[in-house]
Amino acid sequence: MRVATIPLQQTTAISIQRAQEKLSVTQAQLSTGKKAPDLAALGSEAVRTLSAHTLLAKQEAHAQTATRLGTTLSLYETSITAIENGSMELGNRLSLAVGTGEAAGLDEAISAAFDQFRSMLNTSEGGLPLFGGGISGAPYTPSKIGDLIGTAAEDHFVDGEAIARARVGDGLDLNYGITASELGVEMTDIYRSLVEAGPFGERLTDAQKATLTTIKSQLDDAVGGIRRLNAENGRRLAQTETLVDRANERALVLKDVISRNEDADLAQVAMDLAMHKTTLEASYSVFTQLNELSLLNYLR
Repeated sequence: MRVATIPLQQTTAISIQRAQEKLSVTQAQLSTGKKAPDLAALGSEAVRTLSAHTLLAKQEAHAQTATRLGTTLSLYETSITAIENGSMELGNRLSLAVGTGEAAGLDEAISAAFDQFRSMLNTSEGGLPLFGGGISGAPYTPSKIGDLIGTAAEDHFVDGEAIARARVGDGLDLNYGITASELGVEMTDIYRSLVEAGPFGERLTDAQKATLTTIKSQLDDAVGGIRRLNAENGRRLAQTETLVDRANERALVLKDVISRNEDADLAQVAMDLAMHKTTLEASYSVFTQLNELSLLNYLR
């Protein structure tokens, strides 16, 4: 090594080291798609990015909770609607029997409607009764319509009084849930009255017509109550869907903030990679040429 070329070689070696470091950083950005390997390396944007990550986690958690709640409320809606439709069909069947006096198959129709009603009240979600009010067992106890004879409607319900609550937003808790007794006491009274008025023969007696007319009026009132419960549940479901949409929109905004702070511009990274590679190759070439310099080359 010549004394005259030592300073140049040192300068070139430093240039090579810097070019290697820049190339390494650029290759890491291209590999990970991130500007920096960790939050600390983001400098002044680190605090803002960390806050955005925290808020994003909250919004995603709220969206997940609201989505699960929406599923539960949809199950409520399905079951309540089935009870409502079954009750309306039963009402139509009673009206037809009273109007024509024909009662063939009426006992079977009443029994089938009750079986559907009982099944809906004991609907479960995840192994727990949907209308249980916090209990683990079936909230509606009769196994057949004959079990209603001679007993008060309330005696057939063992549901709890727990009110379910879900955190669906910052400082926003949504109470939800309907118990079996809220939904079914009036209808249980009606089914008891029907089974006690039977059995029905091929044709109705005058007394049976009068009884069924009274029961039909009670049934219409009960259906109105069921509809009100379903409407309230539908309002909660609509609110939940709105909350899910808002949480997802906020999450998109926060993801954009995080992306702008963390994600590398891959097009620019590719250009930088080519530039740093060219710079490094040029530094290698200069260093090699300096090592080959010798006074003998000029004394020959």
